Amino acid sequence: MNFPEYWQAFLSANELVGASACVDEERDLSGLGVELTFLTEAQAHEELTLYWPGIGVAADGYIPVASCSVGSGDYYYINGNDGAKGPLFRIYHDSVGPQGYDPSEAIAKIFENYEAILNYVER
Repeated sequence: MNFPEYWQAFLSANELVGASACVDEERDLSGLGVELTFLTEAQAHEELTLYWPGIGVAADGYIPVASCSVGSGDYYYINGNDGAKGPLFRIYHDSVGPQGYDPSEAIAKIFENYEAILNYVER
């Protein structure tokens, strides 16, 4: 697994690897709020190939890009099928398994355009 070039460029240009972001409930489209830490490509590869929900959503184009920094076990994803500036999603770790998943229950949109996260990065 490789990050798409546009995601690699986004991470690099904004020095995001290892950075954190915090979004309040009102600005997160799912209404839950977000506390995340951006992944390295190696961490993303591990989540996508060794763990759920990554294993279960990989075939649908989802790519893990950040983990929850407060310990929920949920990861944040982009979908490679959406291309540059696509949405940022949260995929609930307990809603995807060997039996499959219901996208309406397992996936929540955080932002329409993942670049919106830049407004919340903590430096």
